[in-house]
Amino acid sequence: MIMPNYDYRARDKQGILISGSIDLSDRDAVATHLDVLGYYPVSIQEKRQDFNIDISKFLRHFQSVRPKELIGFSLQMGTLIGAGVPILSSFDSLIEQTTNPLFKEIIQQLRRDIEGGSSFSDALSIFPDVFSDLFVSMVRAGEAGGVLSEILYRLAAITEYEEETRSRIKSATLYPQIVIGLLVVAFGILITFVLPKLAGFYTQFNAILPLPTRILLGIDSIAQKYGLLILAVVIAALYGARRYIKTERGEFQWDRLKLKFPVFGSIFLKVALSRFARIFGTLTRSGLPVLQSLDIVSSTVGNKVISKVVLKIKESANEGLGIVQPMKRSLVFPPTIIQMVDIGEKTGQMEEMMEKVSEYYDREVDSSIRNLSKAIEPILLVVIGGAILFLALAIFMPWWNMASMFKGG
Repeated sequence: MIMPNYDYRARDKQGILISGSIDLSDRDAVATHLDVLGYYPVSIQEKRQDFNIDISKFLRHFQSVRPKELIGFSLQMGTLIGAGVPILSSFDSLIEQTTNPLFKEIIQQLRRDIEGGSSFSDALSIFPDVFSDLFVSMVRAGEAGGVLSEILYRLAAITEYEEETRSRIKSATLYPQIVIGLLVVAFGILITFVLPKLAGFYTQFNAILPLPTRILLGIDSIAQKYGLLILAVVIAALYGARRYIKTERGEFQWDRLKLKFPVFGSIFLKVALSRFARIFGTLTRSGLPVLQSLDIVSSTVGNKVISKVVLKIKESANEGLGIVQPMKRSLVFPPTIIQMVDIGEKTGQMEEMMEKVSEYYDREVDSSIRNLSKAIEPILLVVIGGAILFLALAIFMPWWNMASMFKGG
């Protein structure tokens, strides 16, 4: 059953006029709810239900919430809550400052939900495309531990670091992408426009075309006859693969494959381990029990393979066996992190050790990204060199054969 929506105006204990909207069963329920909040109702009007377009849904097709805006949201909310400002007033301040219409609508909805009795984390979970599982889980942990302000600061730092890492990886791989793209375009132009004309010229002399030329002409012939069918199959395969990756089994296999990628696999692993250490250290510092911290980390570490290992670590900790042994058996965590976790477990300084592990892997990720271009160059040279050699042979070998035939004649 959908509850009616009511617009209200009320005054607080200082006589300041406030307004808003809320979904409840009737006007009496709204008045009771306002009274519980410490407000004196001035007017309560039921909002008419019509067929107007849902603006928030419409905007989502054209806009998104950028990481920079999410970082600003976390920092401002952390500052305001840490300063003792009521959460609803904090949202009012953010609504005034937000320029993104979509994000403004989302913040307004968050305020309405919290005013209606939802927790901050529950309100955030309604927007999974904006607030990730990590964001919601850590806010929930901050609410439970009474350290919401600190958690929001940490979320801002995590989001900023991961966005910077993604940006640096994109920058490092931009040049190879451009080169490969131009190579594909040149390949398409040659087999579509150049080679067919040259082949017609060669056949006038009853010359036998060399293998590389016949391969390219065969590709052109297949593309002309079955191009649309091949395109449809490729699109269907990509769509099916994307759907499969969204399943639990598909996501696990894809994450395992990513860890085995040449060059990039080690970066993905280091980023995931850094996130594991950072989140685990933050949660344990916030006073959460180890089991609850591991449960949150398993769902927010960003890689299903490592997530499965974290769940095994949780089972071991639950049985009183510690967390070091399952980390050794996993073959995922390197000796460095295992030794530091062992020290943290024995000395009771787990959060300090996790902070050091996170800093260590942050440096490792920075170093790997700086050397990414150098690591890609040999692969890129082999690919480009092989492609150019093949194209050159396909174009020039017939000329060499004809020149030899004329000399022999």
